[in-house]
Amino acid sequence: MAHPKSKISKTRRDKRRTHDKCIPATIAICPTSGEPHLYHRAHWHEGKLYHKGKVVMEKQVAVAE
Repeated sequence: MAHPKSKISKTRRDKRRTHDKCIPATIAICPTSGEPHLYHRAHWHEGKLYHKGKVVMEKQVAVAE
């Protein structure tokens, strides 16, 4: 098993770990529907798919025969 030649100080160890953190996702509010959503993502609201404040697609309702 490998052993370090010399002790790593707390400062050096913590410098290495500065980027290991979780950041919360940035949430935007749609100007059209008012729904919160992730940036650069389309979102569904009341059967419609919105992207950049515009309706991209409407949900098709399947008719049972």
